[in-house]
Amino acid sequence: MQACASVDNENRSHEKGTTLNRNELKEAVADRAGLDVGQADRALSAVLDAITGALASGDKVTLAGFGTFETRERAARTGRNPQTGESMEIAASTAAAFKPAAALKKAVSER
Repeated sequence: MQACASVDNENRSHEKGTTLNRNELKEAVADRAGLDVGQADRALSAVLDAITGALASGDKVTLAGFGTFETRERAARTGRNPQTGESMEIAASTAAAFKPAAALKKAVSER
């Protein structure tokens, strides 16, 4: 599956298992899509902005074969201040979450 294929590691200076940064990602997008790096950067920004906007509106974003970005509600709970050990209430919140598709899970497990 093309969407789950690995980034070209020959041009990477880090070891396997390290973090791919935005510059490396936009270069990989440019290479695979036949774009210049500026176009790839704008495309990447547009995709991330669209996902962020959808999540901020409470919508899900599903990319078939890749996964689903969604929000999840976290209930209010009691926690501890790590500096003092004192109990404190942590307010309810909404968090972004990602659920990988079966194809992505399979591609990752087979590497």
